[in-house]
Amino acid sequence: MNPIIKNVLAVIAGWLGGSVINMGLVQLGHKVIPMVGVDLNNMEELAAIMPTLGAKYFIFPFLAHALGTLVGAFMAARIAANNKMKFAMVIGGLFLLGGIMVNLMLSGPTWFSVIDILFAYIPMAYIGGKFTEKIIDK
Repeated sequence: MNPIIKNVLAVIAGWLGGSVINMGLVQLGHKVIPMVGVDLNNMEELAAIMPTLGAKYFIFPFLAHALGTLVGAFMAARIAANNKMKFAMVIGGLFLLGGIMVNLMLSGPTWFSVIDILFAYIPMAYIGGKFTEKIIDK
């Protein structure tokens, strides 16, 4: 397969795969730790309640962001024809941009925003890329 096409497919697959993991964990989090009386489809209602929520409500969002990025970066690096770590980091950058946007739209506690932005995206993309290198080297 043409390396350019393979690399484009790597980014698409990494983004889609990571997004599926992300959304699945967010949905699971709402079932495990429900926000009673809150319409999860109403962004204004969510934005109003976010700063008042306790730490337990941010466990699944962080896991969703971190594991979604990790899986997406791993997939992209695994599929890419070359520069595998760069493609893992591209996925990390895409998810980071999404994370920044969500943090601006649904501003939760500052502590969560800082932890989320610093640890859920670029470090997880790097780990996903390194994990791919370990598998390929074997």
